[in-house]
Amino acid sequence: MSRIGRQPIPLPKGVAVEVALGQVKVKGPKGELSVPISPEMRVVVEGGLVRVERPSDDRRHRSLHGLTRTLIANAVKGVSEGYVRELLIKGIGYRARLSGRAVELTVGYSHPVVVEPPPGVSFEVPEPTKIRVLGIDKQLVGQVAANLRAVRRPSAYHEKGIYYADEPIRLKPGKAGAKK
Repeated sequence: MSRIGRQPIPLPKGVAVEVALGQVKVKGPKGELSVPISPEMRVVVEGGLVRVERPSDDRRHRSLHGLTRTLIANAVKGVSEGYVRELLIKGIGYRARLSGRAVELTVGYSHPVVVEPPPGVSFEVPEPTKIRVLGIDKQLVGQVAANLRAVRRPSAYHEKGIYYADEPIRLKPGKAGAKK
């Protein structure tokens, strides 16, 4: 049996899970999410726990088992706590500032780059070199953070660009010079 799939998901206080055909709706203090699931998987809500059961030991069912459980667990965590992804900006003159809901990046181009957040995501700029992406949908928060990072990818030779806060910085050595 799937090690991840067989673990029950504990429901925090204030979170309700409703199972419908082909989807699971999760409501919590931060909002509401709908998770599409395979109709082959069975989701059982009882006693403050959510369990995912599979019909057989087929390879497809085993893979869907863990996936379904993880998607529901991410939705439960999202509506109760939310997700945050932090980005750091490094480089001389590189900075970010909040302009309404959007974030305006000055990262070495001839013009500032303005990034609008999609619905369900918000930005915070606690410092000019730090951006926080907040939301309840883990996938959407990660995608928006990746799009921000893609505006000025980290350079392998110079310590410049937009990094994830937990990303290790690997610098390559420059040219050693010609030997004679």
